[in-house]
Amino acid sequence: MKTSDDLKMLLKKIDHKGYPAYKDTKGLYKFDKYILDIEHVQGDPFASPSKIKLMVEGKDANIPRNFMDKTYKKIALQDYLLRQFGRRLSKASFTAHGSGKSGLMSVSRCGQEILERSGCEIKEDDGTVIVRMEIGFPANGRTINSGELIKILFSLLPEAVESELLFRNMDKAKIEKVAELAENQNYIRNELKKLDLVAFVADGSVLPRETGVSQKPMKNAVLFKTPESMKVTFELPNGNKLSGMGIKKGVTLIVGGGYHGKSTLLEALERGVYNHIENDGREYVITDETAVKLRAEDGRCITGTDISMFIKNLPNKVDTTCFYTEDASGSTSQAANVVEAIEAGSKTFLIDEDTSATNFMIRDALMQLVVAKDKEPITPYIDRIRELYYQFGISTILVAGSSGAYLKKADTIIQMDEYIAYDITKTAKEQADKFESNDCKEDQVNKAQIPTFHRAMQPNKSFCDDRTKIRVNDAGSVSINKNTIDMRAVEQLVDSEQLRTLGYICKYVHEKMFNGRITLQETVERISSEFEKIGFETVCGKSVPCDLAVPRKQEIFACLNRCRNVKINDHAGQNKL
Repeated sequence: MKTSDDLKMLLKKIDHKGYPAYKDTKGLYKFDKYILDIEHVQGDPFASPSKIKLMVEGKDANIPRNFMDKTYKKIALQDYLLRQFGRRLSKASFTAHGSGKSGLMSVSRCGQEILERSGCEIKEDDGTVIVRMEIGFPANGRTINSGELIKILFSLLPEAVESELLFRNMDKAKIEKVAELAENQNYIRNELKKLDLVAFVADGSVLPRETGVSQKPMKNAVLFKTPESMKVTFELPNGNKLSGMGIKKGVTLIVGGGYHGKSTLLEALERGVYNHIENDGREYVITDETAVKLRAEDGRCITGTDISMFIKNLPNKVDTTCFYTEDASGSTSQAANVVEAIEAGSKTFLIDEDTSATNFMIRDALMQLVVAKDKEPITPYIDRIRELYYQFGISTILVAGSSGAYLKKADTIIQMDEYIAYDITKTAKEQADKFESNDCKEDQVNKAQIPTFHRAMQPNKSFCDDRTKIRVNDAGSVSINKNTIDMRAVEQLVDSEQLRTLGYICKYVHEKMFNGRITLQETVERISSEFEKIGFETVCGKSVPCDLAVPRKQEIFACLNRCRNVKINDHAGQNKL
């Protein structure tokens, strides 16, 4: 390994040369308190910035083990260090001058959720802190300005490492708060299972967001207050008590007038599968970590999904136990989304009628009289909602504003009135019992056959050629070479870095795992297990990009299910496209 003096001498030697001479700096350099790894050097000052990795050995970082002795605490600490380091860099960025991206210094821009990112990792064995970042190597035109790079590498960067990555200079009180919050959040998640709850919303939570494009909390918003009948109190590990609304397993309906907070509550619950940072307002909105937001998704592809529990007896004799389409309708897409969520192991479904296919959700009494049951291939969700709970243990939280049909099916009914939650289960049930309808009784609905999950994908080499390019698009899709996967309707993807990681996962499974024999379930289980043991190197090898974040198992399923031009072996062993 070379020394920092070697790097400084090299930079002075190549000063004022053509930009390609910067390529000679690639490699490892030992600084006083860390190792600098120049992994990739940009081709010119206008190209994507150079990729840099910093490694601070555990003995130098000296972070006490009790702040990272649990996985959830380590992830929270990594997130905190990355945010602090990023704030420091933002002040120093572009203080070194030049053309194009000269002087840029950046790391991941973290949102309100705490995610496991490649931008900062702490090694469990020895406590080494790794930070991956980008630096724009300075130039005047396309002529090297090594004096400005020396300023970055020998002044600005060491100062950032010294102040933000060495424990002796960190704000101990803030780190203790980060660890305490992570401990509390993990405790509540575990308690949900013990208390047969699928979600918890703490009193005083701020659910509304600042704007439609900002996830920061709204100022002067109405604070959440729990209906007394739904109050749950936790004794937190730090000795404090925390009260809030507990949503029980089963079927929960959220009703109320327009603009009164129904969807706001549901959106908070859908993001409650992630832990949030302090002062987000939703740090104690905790949802079953397997929960999936479901919606209609016109135009998506469906590859071999068994949707027969919702759709069968199609007039063209299509086999709905292994359904295929390149252009799904609203109802077939939502049916596929439900079944694929079951396949992914989800135990809570979150649904908003505003984004659902009406004919998939319900058939009203008049329509049942006009169109005979044997002429309708769709069994609506309302006829399966109780069965999903009884047979599969899957709870549903549903926002309904226009149809009262689900009132009879619900175990709990919450009314949002001017952002205040009320438990109206008793009165709503009384009104529902008085209302005559032709809705199908549960014993009149044909019992659903358990969907088959034997799909085995075959590899598509176009996902994994020698020069695979992975690109995240602003519209919410990821491209692997010429294959574009549309993920706009997967609403619990909260960061573009998760989407980029899904691109690497797609490349990896097509290259290493898909063989026409291993099922999709087995594939995702293996990927998730390897991520827990190895991390990002599972799908990237030794060269890990600086802009990745771990997606949930549910989103991995969602991505692989939306890959087009993939052949499968279905449960009958038949080859289909």
